[in-house]
Amino acid sequence: MKTRIFFYFLFGLFFAACSADRNGIERSENTMILTSDAFDNGQEIPVKYTCDGENMSPYLSWDSFPEETKSFAIICDDPDAPSGGWVHWVVYNIPVEVTFLQEGLATDSVLGNGIIQGLTDFKRTGYGGPCPPSGTHRYFFKIYALNDSLDLGPGLNEEQLLRKITPNIISQGELMGTYRRQGR
Repeated sequence: MKTRIFFYFLFGLFFAACSADRNGIERSENTMILTSDAFDNGQEIPVKYTCDGENMSPYLSWDSFPEETKSFAIICDDPDAPSGGWVHWVVYNIPVEVTFLQEGLATDSVLGNGIIQGLTDFKRTGYGGPCPPSGTHRYFFKIYALNDSLDLGPGLNEEQLLRKITPNIISQGELMGTYRRQGR
């Protein structure tokens, strides 16, 4: 019995170190670290950052990215949405010298330093917080390190952005939070 548990433990470690994410990007030991002051990985997102609160974007910071990084992009999505997925935030053209996004970013499409926010599934720019119709949903904040400064124009949605950046992704990181609305 102990041998079987140990085997599953080792297999889980191997799988976590070598698996691909939902976008097919290989994970490795040099995965970026994405964190938030608002919640830890796997923990509940505070109401303040949801449709039941102030609906403001959480503070995010990242490190452990490759030296050849030239820019970053961030996508937040909910794979548990009834439609099969819901995009809550699209941010790109983040210069390499920027290693955090402050809490409560404006919802303008163009921010300081040339940072751009794309279109969410709410059909608007800027962060749209968790607002699940029922049950507990997972929200994946994903950061991508790119080996080029692509200087992409405003208005891209998740699919368009991923199509443009995928050849330039050299590392990525992920932070997952959950949310369940009271009484639902």
